Amino acid sequence: MDLAYIPSPSTGVINLGPIPLRGYAFCIIIGVFIAVWFGNKRWVARGGRPGTVADIAVWAVPFGLVGGRLYHVITDYQLYFSEGKDWVDAFKIWQGGLGIWGAIALGAVGAWIGCRRRGIPLPAWADALAPGIVLAQACGRWGNWFNQELYGKPTDVPWALKISEGPNRVAGTYHPTFLYESLWCVGVALLVIWADRRFKLGHGRAFALYVAAYCAGRVWTEYLRVDEAHLILGLRLNVWTAMIVFVLAVVYMVISSKVRPGREEIVEPGAAEDAAAAEEAKDAEAATDTEGAEGAADEGDADKDRKADGGAERAGDSADRAAKTPEKSGAAEAAKNG
Repeated sequence: MDLAYIPSPSTGVINLGPIPLRGYAFCIIIGVFIAVWFGNKRWVARGGRPGTVADIAVWAVPFGLVGGRLYHVITDYQLYFSEGKDWVDAFKIWQGGLGIWGAIALGAVGAWIGCRRRGIPLPAWADALAPGIVLAQACGRWGNWFNQELYGKPTDVPWALKISEGPNRVAGTYHPTFLYESLWCVGVALLVIWADRRFKLGHGRAFALYVAAYCAGRVWTEYLRVDEAHLILGLRLNVWTAMIVFVLAVVYMVISSKVRPGREEIVEPGAAEDAAAAEEAKDAEAATDTEGAEGAADEGDADKDRKADGGAERAGDSADRAAKTPEKSGAAEAAKNG
């Protein structure tokens, strides 16, 4: 009897009238939002303009989704083009199936187009986005939980994932590889943030560190999975991909650090001038506000002086009247008695 386990959702979609709300899609959307939001903060901190990350993401995200789906369909073609399968299912992205390798590769093409249009170096933009991208992956993995897919080997550990009976799956408790990879991605994001602050990584090295660290974790999570996959020399295709990409990322970091040490001083042309102009405008506005406040204070002091002078004059008039009043009273009294 299972005393503890992680339950799976009874359904991955909620129908809001005729509109289906899919958990998998929500995880992807939330991940994209986090990547753009956090990437924008890092980009501005590096000296870029606010909003540039979102502008380039308009190119990168669609390319990434197409690339991720293409990689999945090509490497798991038997799920869509073998006998008894419907090739139309290859377009049903909401049912799951995005290969991170294809998403990063084709997403980089889209980002390159966006960066080229803005005159921005792609490596610097990638460095700013790296932690946000891996956090987006951490969110996206929860889409596998909603779809009850890509779980690991059977297990009875307390954190096992309970899978219900369904197409291409057998009920039982399995290793929650989606959770393992999600937590690993969070750790990779923290590693990249720390290393970037500690060593001032530039020219694409922060992105390369993310790629290498993610691949290291992907090897062992991929080893736990039991879904159907192509094998090469006894290893799953994604294991080979992770190892090859890991080596390429490490080689890039080594060569880049020798060829282009340090970090880019300018990541977006004109951003520094814009920031300086905005600072000057802010200072001018503050100076105007200060002058206005001083003018109001001076006017208030003048009003006080005028009121004080008026009060003194009125006091003097009152004193004169008071002095004349007894004289008139005395004359009137003398006339009366005389």
